[in-house]
Formats: sequence, C-alpha cells, structure tokens
Amino acid sequence: MEELSFIVGVIGNVISVLVFLSPVGTFWRIAKNGSTEDFESLPYVCTLLSSSLWTYYGITKPGAYLVATVNGFGILAEAVYVVLFLIYAPRKMRVKTGILVGILNVGFLAAAILATHLALEGDTRIDAIGFMCAGLNIIMYGSPLAAMKTVVKSKSVEYMPFFLSFFLFLNGGIWAFYALLEHDIFLGVPNGIGFLLGTVQLILYAIYRKARPSNDTISQGLLEQGFQK
Repeated sequence: MEELSFIVGVIGNVISVLVFLSPVGTFWRIAKNGSTEDFESLPYVCTLLSSSLWTYYGITKPGAYLVATVNGFGILAEAVYVVLFLIYAPRKMRVKTGILVGILNVGFLAAAILATHLALEGDTRIDAIGFMCAGLNIIMYGSPLAAMKTVVKSKSVEYMPFFLSFFLFLNGGIWAFYALLEHDIFLGVPNGIGFLLGTVQLILYAIYRKARPSNDTISQGLLEQGFQK
C-alpha cells in the first residue's frame, strides 16, 4: 500500500506541475503585449496562498513530503505570475494586487503559521492547517462554477478551456485517490470536489462544443463575467 501511495503521489505531482504551468501562455501574452489587459490577479494571489499553506501542511504532517514538494513548486510558479502582474499591470491594478499580496500572502499566511506553530501541537496543529487548506480550496472552486454557469447560459465553451477542465479532472481524481490511500480527509474533500467539477465541465464541453451561440448569449456571458471579477 505504501508503494502504491508513493506511485500515485508522484503521478499527482506531475499532473499538478502541469496545472501550475497552465497559465504560462497567458503570461507570455502579457509580457509580449506589455499589459495585463483585463486579466485579474486574484486567482494567482489565492493560488500562491493555497500552495504556501499546503507546503506548510506537507512539512508539518509526517510522511506528506509529496504534498510539500509539488506545492513548493507551486509557490515558485505563482510567485513569478504575481511578480509579472506587478510589473505589467496598470497602476490601479498594481496597487490592488500589492494590497492583496500584503493581506493574504504576507499577513494571513504569517498569522496562520505563527498561530498554529505557537498555540497548537501534534495532531491538533495538523488538523488546523488541514482545515485552512481544505477550506481555501473549496472557496477557490467558485471560479469553475462561474465558468460552468457562463457555458450553460451562452451555450459556448469559449469561456471554459478544455485542457484546464481536463487537468482539473485529472488533478482532482489522482489526489482524491492518494488521499483515500493515505486516509487524509483534508486532501480528499477538496480534491474530490475538484474531480466532480472537472467531470461536469467535461460533460458540458461534450454537450456544447459544437453549439453555435447567438450574439445575445455571448454578450450576456461576457457581461456576467465582467460583474464576477
């Protein structure tokens, strides 16, 4: 069972690395154009926080080094994305991004580490970190839900890239399986939700990939996405 867990964890690491690298095309475009255009920094700031907390969880929990290694890579990748945002964003977005980084990636992260390290110990500390990690991941799944709503309303998969949905499906599935092998509820719950959302997204993609949306539904979808930023 230990050997199987290790193999599944390594596969999960590879898939997660691909997920972390998926925005490279977006940031190549940003660097090439010298502007962040209408892209938002919040998803990358939140993913940086999530990776930091999961790395802390992996370091704290005995035997969870595979969780720590892949999220350590995630910290590096997301930090690069955030720095590029700070370089190429308009002044207003740069200030907003800086404030978010200060509050979430510095203030909240430092408070979480200090509070759990100084006030808690043993399994209680691990559970507290796990609750924070799982809770943040579940909140972050609001983005796929918004994308799915737009697809159904616009009858177009333009706003839900196939490979992102596919990797959400793979990543959630492999880490949920790893969590099952390791009896880790904090890894299992958010990744199980990710697997289910990825499955639904792939089903929606199969339904609407050949659909021809009207101009009205496309405009409505774009309008709603604008309000959801």
